[in-house]
Amino acid sequence: MRMSIDSLSQRLRMSMMEDTENAHQDLSLTIAYREKIRPLLDAVDNLRKLDIMKEGIQLPSIVVVGDQSSGKSSVLESLAAIKLPRGIGICTRVPLVVRLQSCSDQSEAQISIEYSGNAEIIQERDITAKIDAATKAIAGDGKGISNTPITLHITKVGAPDLTMVDLPGITRVPVAGQPGDIYEQIRDIIMEYISPKESIILNVLAANVDFPTCESIKLSQSVDPEGERTLAVVTKSDKATEDLFEKVTMDAVNIRLGYVCVRNGVGNESNAKAREKEKQLFDSHSLLKKIDKSMVGIPVLAQKLMQIQAMIINTSLPEICSKIDTTLGKRQAELNSLPQHLCNPREADKVFMRLLKEIKESLNKIVILGDFEQFEEDPYMRCTARLKDMFDEFYRELCENDASRGRFLYKETQMLGEAKGVGLPNFPPRSVFLRLLQHKVEEVEERAERLASTVWDYLENIVNRVIDNYCHCYPQLRSRVQRAVQGLVVEKKQECTAHVKLMIEMEKSVDFTLSHVYIETYGRLIQYEARFMERLSNLSGGMRKTVFLEEFGEVEVGDIMEMPSERVKEAYEMQMRVRAYWEVVVLRMGDGIPLHLKFVCRKLVDCELEA
Repeated sequence: MRMSIDSLSQRLRMSMMEDTENAHQDLSLTIAYREKIRPLLDAVDNLRKLDIMKEGIQLPSIVVVGDQSSGKSSVLESLAAIKLPRGIGICTRVPLVVRLQSCSDQSEAQISIEYSGNAEIIQERDITAKIDAATKAIAGDGKGISNTPITLHITKVGAPDLTMVDLPGITRVPVAGQPGDIYEQIRDIIMEYISPKESIILNVLAANVDFPTCESIKLSQSVDPEGERTLAVVTKSDKATEDLFEKVTMDAVNIRLGYVCVRNGVGNESNAKAREKEKQLFDSHSLLKKIDKSMVGIPVLAQKLMQIQAMIINTSLPEICSKIDTTLGKRQAELNSLPQHLCNPREADKVFMRLLKEIKESLNKIVILGDFEQFEEDPYMRCTARLKDMFDEFYRELCENDASRGRFLYKETQMLGEAKGVGLPNFPPRSVFLRLLQHKVEEVEERAERLASTVWDYLENIVNRVIDNYCHCYPQLRSRVQRAVQGLVVEKKQECTAHVKLMIEMEKSVDFTLSHVYIETYGRLIQYEARFMERLSNLSGGMRKTVFLEEFGEVEVGDIMEMPSERVKEAYEMQMRVRAYWEVVVLRMGDGIPLHLKFVCRKLVDCELEA
């Protein structure tokens, strides 16, 4: 097929070079050529109707772009020998797919329009009205635009075998009734159609404008900088005759597929009359007749487009077929993975029990065993690692709460001063110890409760993802199971939060430990007391107000420098008791809260979820 089309394309080019006059007289290609190309073009059009471009498969297209009022509609009218909507502003407000098909007998001629699932056969005189009605149905009565296409299928004697996509004309300044971002909307639609390498860009340029300044040229050059798939049609050739020859021969905008200059139809001229005047213009005008005959006229444009279309289809079709086969394979695999049809409750029970078993096994691997092979590419699903991160952060914050911050011994000296006469001399008041301890516990209370909430929010997401993975083919079952899980998670979150609050309350109310950590830590810290007191006394009268203290580094002592040494000594001993005891609290809370969370989590996976 490729060799035969290439051969026909080569013969066509030779024929055009040898006899341009015949090309002007005959719009259709040879019967043999048409017999080869038409089935391929029909196949591409049918694929377009199937909307396979949504699957990421690009189809070869001739995309018509141009600035507003550049003459795009006139070019399409001349190629199709029909009348299209005209008016002020943007006439084409949606993509218009024009399928032209030649037939050998007038009895086979037919025109149809399709849009948004609607299709009807229409008369040629009704084309404008039907396109207007379809446009309003898609884009509304105003002047807005839409990316939903209209397809116009024209079968008539002498029509070129072409499929083209006409896009809204580019405008930068919105007029009354148009959205403020009309340019951006039009640009986005155009870029969607011209970006694929399978698209041929038919750039319509008015002869009386400077080509490099045209917005359509800028857009096409952004996706086709070398111009390898861009063909320029120069309209209104009779309106700017002086420098047109230089424009199309110098090629200042790099159009590799060449230029074709045409004359727009005027008023109610028939197509035959317009072609006759076009030929006369380029044959007799003193300046325009210099342009090579292979670059002028609608008939030449039609033949060039058919030739280019044949070549791009020939080039693209093997890859398209390969992509279709690949996509069909994927869709077939998805179809095969769909659940079996369930005929009775017994079959449904079997499926449900199987799914429940698989969900439980998956959660056991992820949440309990740390086996994340099933979701290897998703770090979020590595549950044991993520829980460890949360527990480590919580433990760090507990430890940081023991760091020396602010004014050293200030709080202790103040509280001890207020506690005068509460107990016997040389006995540290226990009330001060408990108040200091309560303050430290209160500082981490909110974080402990937040840990329980964060862990269960995360676990709820994990369970829901696993359920979704196994039940996505059973939407009703999935929604019910997820609702049940949500209720269970809320219950577990409340249980763990209550446990955390109980631990916090115990730590604030009762000071107790059998651990040797308290005695060992207090003994280590109290040994620096004499050294601290000596360094503090050496600061008297000086400007310096910090003391270096082993275990703490530089501490701020400005508030206690003038206090009696006995009070400072008593405050130091009280703080070291609190610090030593806080290490016990850190061990209890740092292990106890995560331990309880993991225990409740294991119960959920082992038995409560299934129940």
